[in-house]
Amino acid sequence: MKQFEVIEQPIEPEQYREFVVDAHKGAVVVFTGHVREWTKGVKTQYLEYEAYIPMAEKKLAQIGDEISKEWPGTTIAIVHRIGPLNISDIAVLISVAAPHRKAAYQANEYAIERIKEIVPIWKKEIWEDGAQWQGHQRGYYDDAVERR
Repeated sequence: MKQFEVIEQPIEPEQYREFVVDAHKGAVVVFTGHVREWTKGVKTQYLEYEAYIPMAEKKLAQIGDEISKEWPGTTIAIVHRIGPLNISDIAVLISVAAPHRKAAYQANEYAIERIKEIVPIWKKEIWEDGAQWQGHQRGYYDDAVERR
């Protein structure tokens, strides 16, 4: 386990929570983002995530540095999963420990917003009638058209 990582296997939350716990911090906030079944009225079958891993991990570490400056005394671990994910699988986990709960909550929320802004991770939503890339690779994707 690394403090900031992109992995292909299922995320095991406890190791990331344990990573940030220490005797000087009274609050730990763990956020897990899961694959949901319905988005804007469309039923998702599964998601597929892709990433440029070296840059993604560098950007996750950058977010950790930003949080350390804004909320001194925090410890953070972030993991994002890539590959095919089924409904309810954990796609992202952010674990933040801080001396007090307010900073832990704020830093955790900041982290997920920054991940969406700067980390090169893309997801493809797969539905019964097609698929679409989200993020930087937006556009309709249809396997039948691509095979031509």
